[in-house]
Amino acid sequence: MDNVFVYCEIEEGQVAEVSLELLSKGRFLADKLNCRLEAVVAGAGLKDVENQIFPFGADVIHVADDKRLAPYQTLPHSAIVSGLFRQEKPYVGLFGATPAGRDLAPRIASSMKCGLTADCTALEIGDHTENKTGKEYKNLLYQIRPAFGGNIIATIINPETRPQLATVREGVMKKEVFSAEHKGEVKRIDPNKWLNDEDFVVRIVERHIEKRKVNIKNAGIIVAGGYGVGSRENFSLLYDLAGVLGGEVAGSRAAVDGGFVEHERQVGQTGVTVRPKLYIACGISGQIQHRAGMDQSAIIISVNNDPEAPINRIADYTIIGDLTEIIPKMIKYYQKNTK
Repeated sequence: MDNVFVYCEIEEGQVAEVSLELLSKGRFLADKLNCRLEAVVAGAGLKDVENQIFPFGADVIHVADDKRLAPYQTLPHSAIVSGLFRQEKPYVGLFGATPAGRDLAPRIASSMKCGLTADCTALEIGDHTENKTGKEYKNLLYQIRPAFGGNIIATIINPETRPQLATVREGVMKKEVFSAEHKGEVKRIDPNKWLNDEDFVVRIVERHIEKRKVNIKNAGIIVAGGYGVGSRENFSLLYDLAGVLGGEVAGSRAAVDGGFVEHERQVGQTGVTVRPKLYIACGISGQIQHRAGMDQSAIIISVNNDPEAPINRIADYTIIGDLTEIIPKMIKYYQKNTK
């Protein structure tokens, strides 16, 4: 009871990246709360799945292994996770903000009659005092996310009901191995304890999966463009620079909405969250919605003709000028000074 639970998604026998990221954050939260970190896995063919999860700090893994549980379906997975949560009474429950997580987490919140905060960008533990009553709450989950179109950062708490639920997008939390030697307890779940025939009224007849063509999340170098790039044709300069550097091209929402670059390359609050070693922001103003997706980059270079652009405040290096002149020079000098 009163532990931190992470729902782990399975993709072709592998634990999803977002779930491993949440386990890393869950380990941090559990240490702050002085409680256990527990993982929940439901699917088919889950033999030795614990070997993927234990290194990220889980103390207990609840495994529901049944051929009826793969691929993911709303009703059976909701029944199992809701039943487990009612039995174990977790203090915190974390889900990835994926299609499955966004489908499952609200159903768990409704079943448990508790609060849920979607698309969190940070999670912390802290206290709260109610202004009107003076009542004090200790060790609440601070669920932090942009609100009102990204114009403010809201800290949301759920003081009265449990568990405290949150969804988090892929790439927001840093994936870190807790210990390669860490081991815990595996608890096998009998799915029939919570499942009934009504949970299988929907049957998957055929399933097609298209592989992701663009993978900017794991790119070490990203050259990103905003509306200030000016046109789709000018974006070719970014592709040239990325090609020389061995990186990927990305764009802000404004660039995507302008038709300069494809949606799958969008970085920001409504796109992908990235943590490259080098992020070159070209013609990007740097509103909070975009910064939420890239401000953890190791080094940020801003190329902008506006000295007052918000992106310059978080950039490690700023180049003021016309990017159509600057980028060709960057390519030229990089080629000249590298072997």
